[in-house]
Amino acid sequence: MQPAHSLPPPLKMRPASGLKMRTRRLLWIWSFLALPVLFYSAIRFYPTLEAFYLSLTNWDLLSDPEYIGLENYKRLFADPKFWQVFRNTFLYLIIGTPVSLILAFVIAYFLDRIRFGHTFLRALYFLPFITTASAMAWVWRWFYQPAPTGIINNFLGSLGISPIPFLSSVELALPSITFTAIWAGLGFQVIIFMAGLRAIPSTYYEAARIDGLNDWQVLRKITLPLLKPTTVFLVVFSSIGFLRIFDQVYNMSSIDPGGPLGSTKPLVLMIYQTAFSSYEMGYASAQTVVLFTILLVISLLQLWIMRERG
Repeated sequence: MQPAHSLPPPLKMRPASGLKMRTRRLLWIWSFLALPVLFYSAIRFYPTLEAFYLSLTNWDLLSDPEYIGLENYKRLFADPKFWQVFRNTFLYLIIGTPVSLILAFVIAYFLDRIRFGHTFLRALYFLPFITTASAMAWVWRWFYQPAPTGIINNFLGSLGISPIPFLSSVELALPSITFTAIWAGLGFQVIIFMAGLRAIPSTYYEAARIDGLNDWQVLRKITLPLLKPTTVFLVVFSSIGFLRIFDQVYNMSSIDPGGPLGSTKPLVLMIYQTAFSSYEMGYASAQTVVLFTILLVISLLQLWIMRERG
């Protein structure tokens, strides 16, 4: 029999081989991630940092950027037009986000219970989301026109109701465009809510029925709490969309973009006009930084509030 002290120590090589496998995995992971990370950095991180720098300069695209410090921000916060645009942007957010989410949830909740024609109805709701925003805005602009061109006012006229100045009224133009944006994004939210509803295990509902809970109690105590991750995602996604609204406003008020009298102009449209109509790239960059800060603060605040309530 061979002595015990002459046996080879097989366990001594395991840590080295384990470390080698971990290294291989890291190399494979970063090999696959390297190109997307570089691409994302080139199209996202670098332009963002460049915008922060340009916001401290005076640049008209023809000459070299001239460093002027915080003058662009001082000019921006002293401009009454900026505060009107700031108010418009938050009105899109405050009106659009809750209305769209409530409508989407109600539609998804009842659509999930339909068995006949379910797939067709789901595709029908999703169709506006995949439609080109510019084409959709022009169609709704046609709907809103005065009679006899506009379908809505033409129908109201047949009922003896006075025409409504949807896009020419300072009070009605912003809600009219907001409604169009809500309609355009409703299908996506409905699909996401339906996916969240389908992900809830049916055992919870079976136990609730055994305990004698009615539909309202099931909705309040089971469906809504378990749907929280989906709701958080849609709140943040929808808020970012309404804060960055542009296509509907630009196309539905193309004669006077952001009109009438600037009552519908959002911050993104102000940035576009400052950069590509006035060629004040430094001033436009300062506006971009403000928009970036608003988006970041709103998103983090919503995530924190939804987490605290959970």
